[in-house]
Amino acid sequence: MHASTTPAGTLGSPTPVLSVGPVVLTVPGRAVDLQLRISVPVTGSDLPVVLLSHGQGYSHHLSSLNGYAPLATYWAAHGFAVVQPTHLSSRTLDLDPAIPGAPLHWRSRAEDMRHILDRLDVIEAAVPQLPGRLDRERIAVAGHSMGGHTASLLLGARLTDPDDGTVVDLAEPRIKAGVLLAAPGRGGDALTASVAEAFPFLATTDFSRMATPTLVVAGDQDDSAHLTVRGPAWHADPYVLSPGPKSLLTLFGAEHGLGGISGYDVAETTDESPERVSAVQRLTWAYLRSRLYPGDPAWEAACEALASGPDALGRVEAKQGDAAPAFSAATTAAGSSA
Repeated sequence: MHASTTPAGTLGSPTPVLSVGPVVLTVPGRAVDLQLRISVPVTGSDLPVVLLSHGQGYSHHLSSLNGYAPLATYWAAHGFAVVQPTHLSSRTLDLDPAIPGAPLHWRSRAEDMRHILDRLDVIEAAVPQLPGRLDRERIAVAGHSMGGHTASLLLGARLTDPDDGTVVDLAEPRIKAGVLLAAPGRGGDALTASVAEAFPFLATTDFSRMATPTLVVAGDQDDSAHLTVRGPAWHADPYVLSPGPKSLLTLFGAEHGLGGISGYDVAETTDESPERVSAVQRLTWAYLRSRLYPGDPAWEAACEALASGPDALGRVEAKQGDAAPAFSAATTAAGSSA
């Protein structure tokens, strides 16, 4: 158990966090058991749940239940229950590269999240002080990089299975909101030739039916040249190509690590910035808070704070869907365009 040292700001004082892992779920047919980390505030009830999907990368433990502490600890310290699985694509597992789905296990990743939601009772029982504290009506998903692809499928994005040509729909109705962090964009001619050949599932990504409210976070210097020929704009595709309600947070000067969200002082972070990480923490928390609790002013306040001062860290845009956006005034104040 440890206490967050994040400044309280407008969010109130952070609560000490209880983090337990691994919690192990046996899943029939899965190559190995599903291991989870659960992080929750030590006090409070009716905790909304955030499923956090890790990305890839060459560090072993960041792409597992042990990564993304800057986000998981912050969200938990401010009232969320955060569940982090180790997907089959994690280097910590050292699985046979010839097993079905390797190396990125795109379908299994999304299925991991469904197994978690199906077995929240088991997870609650396995964590001290947690039984009876989860709010099953307020569930969100977040993911970084390849984890963003996983989250996008759960939020309603589709693709064509390259093995059998079927259209894959893994949308999860229990998930009410999402956050995509430096997520992959569209396929087709947006991909480099090597990626289109190695990972054909990325070639047919379709955001046109991703209707669940989502915050897309992209760095304006995240060119991801090994993945796309479109430069930083590619990571905004989940916002541009999906129906509303959606919001887009563009971070100025940010590269793929968005300042260092995948871990503290990690080698992969090419744009180390505690200030940028702090902005991502605040804005993602605020977005999920206001989406899961309609009428909560957290998102409006966070957008106004982002736009204030001479050195803004980013800008927020929003677009409507069938329902009116919750905080159009806030996004306008942050320099957005609808």
